[in-house]
Amino acid sequence: MSAVSKPHEIVERALALATSDGCVVIAEEHSSANLRWAGNALTTNGVTRGRSLTVVATVDGARGAASGVVSRSAVTADDLEPLVRAAEAAARTAAPADDARPLIDGDEASDDFTGAPVLTTSAVFDAFAPRLGESFARAREQGRELYGFANHELTSTYLGTSTGVRLRHDQPSGTLEMNAKSHGGTRSAWAGHPTRDFADIDPLAVDEELARRLAWAKRKVELPAGRYETLLPPTAVADLLIYQLWSSAARNAAEGRTVFSRPGGGTRVGERLTGLPLSLRSDPDEPGLECAPFVVAHASGDDLSVFDNGLPLTATNWIREGRLDRLVTTRHSAGLTGLPVAPPIGNLVLDGLGEGVGERSLDEMVAGTERGLLLTSMWYIREVDPATLLLTGLTRDGVYLVEGGEVVGEVNNFRFNESPVGLLSRVTEAGRTERTLPREWGDWFTRAAMPPLRVPDFNMSSVSKGV
Repeated sequence: MSAVSKPHEIVERALALATSDGCVVIAEEHSSANLRWAGNALTTNGVTRGRSLTVVATVDGARGAASGVVSRSAVTADDLEPLVRAAEAAARTAAPADDARPLIDGDEASDDFTGAPVLTTSAVFDAFAPRLGESFARAREQGRELYGFANHELTSTYLGTSTGVRLRHDQPSGTLEMNAKSHGGTRSAWAGHPTRDFADIDPLAVDEELARRLAWAKRKVELPAGRYETLLPPTAVADLLIYQLWSSAARNAAEGRTVFSRPGGGTRVGERLTGLPLSLRSDPDEPGLECAPFVVAHASGDDLSVFDNGLPLTATNWIREGRLDRLVTTRHSAGLTGLPVAPPIGNLVLDGLGEGVGERSLDEMVAGTERGLLLTSMWYIREVDPATLLLTGLTRDGVYLVEGGEVVGEVNNFRFNESPVGLLSRVTEAGRTERTLPREWGDWFTRAAMPPLRVPDFNMSSVSKGV
C-alpha cells in the first residue's frame, strides 16, 4: 500500500507539494451498490468504488488573484505532483478571478479527518432485497410487470487548504425508482423515493401504490389543452423548486437577468412571492436530509466560488413566510449586491404553518377536490424564459381525473408551461411536507422535502401523446 494511499494523506501530500500562494485540495472517496430489475426479475447488481481529487491553486498577481483548477479520478501517489503542477500552471496563465477572496482560515479540524472513508456494500440491501422479491411474485400473480433500480452511494469528502482548513464529511445517498406496467404496456405508473440507508423503504408498499394507479388508468378520458385545477405531488413540486433555487443567483438578479430582478434595478428580496405562509429553506442539519455543513466547490460559477471552500453553512430561508428572504451568494457576489452571504446547500424543504398549509395528505386533498387533475411526475423540463423563469416540460406515467373527491380515470399526457415563481403566487393550498425524490433532477439532487400543492389554473399548454 502506498505511503499516501489514505485520503487525508493525499490531501496533506498535495498541500505540501504546492508552491503557489494558496492551495485547496478536495479528495473524495466514492462507493456505490445497486440493484436493477425488469419484468419482475432481478437483472443486474454491482458494487463500485472510486477516488477523485481536485486541486485549486491560487496565485496573487499585480492585477489580482487568479485560480487554476484541475480534477482527476483514480489518483495514485505518482499522480500527485503532476496534478498540483498542472493546477499551478493553469493559475499562472489565467486572468485575475473576479470572485477572488482570501481563502477561508481554518482554526479547527474535523475530529475524524484522519479516519478511513466510509464505504457502502451490497449489505445495504439485506432487508430490502427479500421484500423486493416478494413484490415481484405478487405483481406476477396480479398481472403487472415491475421495472426499476435501487442505488446507494457513500461519498467521503476530505477538504484541506494551505490556510489550515481540514474538514471531512460523509454523505450517504440512496434512491429507489420503480415502474409498474400492465401486460402489453398500455398502462404505466412510476414512484420514486429517497433514502439514506434503505431501512425506511418497503418495496411491497411501493408496488401496492403503483397497482392502485394502474387500476385508476383502466378508464381513459381524453381532455384538451387548457388551464385546470391541478394537484401537484411532492416530487413534481421538488422538480420545479429545485430549478428555481438553481436560478436564484444574486449577481444575475442584480444585473437584471432573472425573475428575481427588480424592475429599475436591484433584486426582489423582501417581496411577497406567495399568499400562503410558506417557507423554502435549506439546512445542513435537517433530520433525514443531512448534508455537507461547509462549501465544497470544484469550480467557480454564478453560485459557487472555489475561494469559498470550507466556508461554514448554516440554516437558510430562501423564502420566509411567503417573502423572498435570500438569494444565493458567494462572498464575492454578496459584496457586489449588498446581500448576506448565502451559498447553496445540498437540500431543500418547503413547509410552513398557517391556514391552508400542512394540514392534509395528498389523498385528503384529492378527497377535497370537486374536479381537477392529479399529476404523477414531470420530465424533460427546460427553461423557456429566464426573465420570468418560464419552464416547459411533459407529464409522465399518469395524469388522473378527479371528480367528486375520487379519481375516476386517467387522462392523456400534456406539455405544460409554468413558472415556479408564478405558480407559488397562485397556490391555494399546500399539504403535509414529506421527503420526496425529484424525478427530473434526481441524478443530481436527492435531498428534498415538499408538500403537495393545489394550483387553481395550472397551464396544460398542449396535449402530448407520450406515456
